[in-house]
Amino acid sequence: MAKLTSRKDSGKLYFDFTYQGKRYREQANLTDTKLNRRRLQKKLDTINAELVTNQFNYLTHFPDSRAAIKIATIEQEKIDVVANSIPVFETFLDAWFEENALKWRPSHLKNMLSMKNKYFLPAFSGMKIDSISRADLLKFRTSLAKVPGRGERSTISNNRINKIMDPLRRIFEEAAERYDFNTPFVRIKPLKIAKSDVNPFSLKQVNQIVSQVREDYSRYYLVRFLTGMRTGEIDGLKWKYIDFDNRLIKIRETIVNGRSDYTKNDYSQREITMSKPVFEALKIQYKASFQRSKYVFCTVTGQPIDHNNVTKRIWYPLLKRLGLEKRRPYQSRHTAATLWLASGESPEWIARQMGHSNTQMLFQVYSRFVPNLTRQDGSAFEKLLNASFGEFHD
Repeated sequence: MAKLTSRKDSGKLYFDFTYQGKRYREQANLTDTKLNRRRLQKKLDTINAELVTNQFNYLTHFPDSRAAIKIATIEQEKIDVVANSIPVFETFLDAWFEENALKWRPSHLKNMLSMKNKYFLPAFSGMKIDSISRADLLKFRTSLAKVPGRGERSTISNNRINKIMDPLRRIFEEAAERYDFNTPFVRIKPLKIAKSDVNPFSLKQVNQIVSQVREDYSRYYLVRFLTGMRTGEIDGLKWKYIDFDNRLIKIRETIVNGRSDYTKNDYSQREITMSKPVFEALKIQYKASFQRSKYVFCTVTGQPIDHNNVTKRIWYPLLKRLGLEKRRPYQSRHTAATLWLASGESPEWIARQMGHSNTQMLFQVYSRFVPNLTRQDGSAFEKLLNASFGEFHD
């Protein structure tokens, strides 16, 4: 704490205080009187408040002090050293990529490199990473909303924009922690995403598709519809993961951009129980493809299926020919979930078959289809009550 003291030889007042672990004395050049002490009390109170809150600026209070000038010079030199050590955006970005790439799957690394080169570097190259402001980030996000989209989309979706902004947030959080500055990524909430509607096929439509598709794809689509496998999971399914003895399909790998990879997440590592149609279809498929490929479903040369090619050449033309609404093949996964629910299977069992961590998605996304598929909109409960209590009569 600072205090006012007077010199014995001159009777002049001076400030006596400790700052950064050292004791300092600064002359007030006023005689020690009650009036002068009252004049200096406000400054003394301010100094004490600043010392307590670590906001004391020596040079502000004593601009002519040699000690203050020396301290200010040392502090500025430290600031300059820190400032000079803070890299430009692209330098830190390269380091961040190098540190994180080892834990990324090849498909994710490819996606991240694409974002780096297509979006991040053009926007922020040459700027010191601590100089990039929240306004710069918002401007960048606005520019993303003008990027042309794929197919029928005029621009990229909010979901895609959020996926670009999320790693950028992690980049700035790491840089801010490492170089001791405040991240500009504050109060920037993800854009709202329109809820995507699932549009499963009915069992009648499943039978129609399986019976009318080209014979070499009939078993492929039947297995898709009745197991709920993701596209990469069924396209990358290998014979070594088919357990005919226990009627299980072991999901251990997926295929992305023609390369086998780990599944979407740990929960996706699972065993799917084969229904009788799936078991019989895979038995027939074994005779058709086992000798020429390690993949269950493959091309005539034994290579894994190219889902984009199959979707354009087989799937969409078939739906059009059958007069069915155009839907992505991924709806086969939604179809499996709704059929399982409609048949009364345990939600916990269904979640395991789908590779979900819990049943939350089932109840949020799929359960609304159950009454339409089973025509049970309270009648099941009525049957239970009637079986237990019988009918009441007057």
